[in-house]
Amino acid sequence: MRFFNTEGPVNCQYHYCLPPLDRIGLDELLTLIERQKYFLLHAPRQTGKTTYLLALTEYLNQGGRYQAVYANLEDVQAAREDVEAGMKAAVQLIARRAAQYFPDSEAEQLAQAVLRQQSGYVALGAFLTAWCKRSPKPVVLLLDEVDSLIGDTLISLLRQLRSSYDTRPALFPQSVMLCGVRDIQDYRIHSSIEKAIITGGSAFNIKAKSLRLGDFNQEEIFLLLGQHEQETGQPFTPEALALVWQFTNGQPWLVNALAYEACFEMKAGRIRTQPITAELIQEAKERLILRRVTHLHQLSDKLKEPRVRRVIEPMLRGDELTPDISEDDVQYTLDLGLVRRGPNGLEVANRIYAEVIPRELTVVQQIKLETIERPAWYIEADGQLNMPKLLAAFQQFFRENSEFWLERYEYREAGPHLLLQAFLQRIVNGGGRVDREYGLGRRRTDLLVIWPHAGGVQRVVIEIKLLRKAPDAILRKSLAQTADYADKVGATDAHLLLFDIRPNRPWDERIFHRQESHQGRTITVWGM
Repeated sequence: MRFFNTEGPVNCQYHYCLPPLDRIGLDELLTLIERQKYFLLHAPRQTGKTTYLLALTEYLNQGGRYQAVYANLEDVQAAREDVEAGMKAAVQLIARRAAQYFPDSEAEQLAQAVLRQQSGYVALGAFLTAWCKRSPKPVVLLLDEVDSLIGDTLISLLRQLRSSYDTRPALFPQSVMLCGVRDIQDYRIHSSIEKAIITGGSAFNIKAKSLRLGDFNQEEIFLLLGQHEQETGQPFTPEALALVWQFTNGQPWLVNALAYEACFEMKAGRIRTQPITAELIQEAKERLILRRVTHLHQLSDKLKEPRVRRVIEPMLRGDELTPDISEDDVQYTLDLGLVRRGPNGLEVANRIYAEVIPRELTVVQQIKLETIERPAWYIEADGQLNMPKLLAAFQQFFRENSEFWLERYEYREAGPHLLLQAFLQRIVNGGGRVDREYGLGRRRTDLLVIWPHAGGVQRVVIEIKLLRKAPDAILRKSLAQTADYADKVGATDAHLLLFDIRPNRPWDERIFHRQESHQGRTITVWGM
């Protein structure tokens, strides 16, 4: 039985898959190769780049016109900026792969001979020349994980490919595809030798084109998940299919991970006579997030980078991008797949990432809160959450601890939002969830607490705003926004939290709560 793959390249013999070569126009790519172009394929991690390169290598070799070789250069990263060691490793990796594809090529013997005679600064070019000279067909080289190389080692690789470019195809590869996360024109490579920043565009100015491997569209998701029904008879309900799209926006790893969790890991999903429902997909999402699976946990490392923080922090606050943010900051965060260009500008790439980001930024705080807060304190006899009691407790907690806690956040300006979400997450992890809506220019963050209980499902809206001027100036608009959001999600209760960030404001003036009304809906306003 095939299954949904979440580790390594997809093999269509064993995994549900979409035809890899359909994801980028094959005719365009074959034209680049025929015209002897050197070009780039880039996309965020775990979107199918390696699967695509392997499929293309097989396709080209079956066509019989070229000798195509795929090689992964990630091992070269261990050499850091040691050009001699790095280029020696690169030559050996490519030669080993060439020998696997073409046992009669004597690629490994050629590599050994070159490495005995040449320095690392020219060894790659010399090896490729010797190999192409002996090859009976033009060589096509597909190099994966190129941007894992560091500093002068990466510069040397790019320059050696460029230096003999004019001798192709007789004495150098007819075409080279470099693959990584970023477009080469966005590389900023620190050269320890030259004591300068070298741009990828200048080190590899022979690049003809950059191709980007995109996410799945909605139709592709339905086709992929439909393979499970075809082979097992177990369908996804229309609501489940819609929720997979809603949660992932087509991010390939997330799509496969949700489906694998629901169909193969969860006991209810393994009953093939029962369909995969929206409830199972919702539970699968929660399980992946709570386990902090590798793909999602890796986000925490990226969130620590200053250039990522400069983009994500204004989103968490609902503010605009600040003037100190560079185009490279934005492009880097786009290339990582953390954000995308939506209809209203930059936004977090998908709803799962939008939930994971504040959770990852508050992991330590959630652990600390385990010792001082208990979910049972806020659960009534009928199983519902006592939200006024919970928010009053947070209000007092914020008054007593915010100065100490907020100073320790890397995302300090979004600290009030994150601290509240950490507090809520600690409480609802026992049986509910928090949905989040935030983004650039919204001027607010909307939280929806969903708490199942014996009598039904409690839905509570919490809107967060930063108070930069007197509350009366923004209260009417804020109440309207809170009421609109509560109506949209069918909330039973609505709360508006105003974090007063005006300087030198005494706590007795900042702390309050009162009832307000907007078009017949009661909204509790909390001052912090």
